Amino acid sequence: MRFMIFAGLAALVALIPASGLADELGRLPFPVERGSAPPPPAPQTHQSAPPEGEGAAGFAFGQWRSADPAAYAQSLQEHVNARYANQEAATVRRDLEANGFACEDGQRLDCRIEIMERACAYDWYVVIERGRREPVAGFDQMCLGAQR
Repeated sequence: MRFMIFAGLAALVALIPASGLADELGRLPFPVERGSAPPPPAPQTHQSAPPEGEGAAGFAFGQWRSADPAAYAQSLQEHVNARYANQEAATVRRDLEANGFACEDGQRLDCRIEIMERACAYDWYVVIERGRREPVAGFDQMCLGAQR
């Protein structure tokens, strides 16, 4: 059955140039300028996995390897609120960087730890929007393949 569907699609694709459809569509709407694409972004610096428990400057990471990601994310938000509420973004940035976060201060303060461990990607983030003092924190975990 699959072969018949594939053969039918292949036959239709082969008829497109003969049908004049390509001429009716005209040129593609996307310009082709070979060699004009910007270079790929520089690879990010490799970050180390945070410790389980307390970080170098007192940030409580907890037992993140064995935690349920949803419950851990909520706990992280509560910890960040208690630790950084009503503090200046510069103060928060210094503390997070002392605990292993990499920060960018553009339209907002965005601090992250992004690591790969075995087949899982982990992402801790703390964001403070301009004009606000309440930080938003989160944790994401994405694993490839089956877990054993």
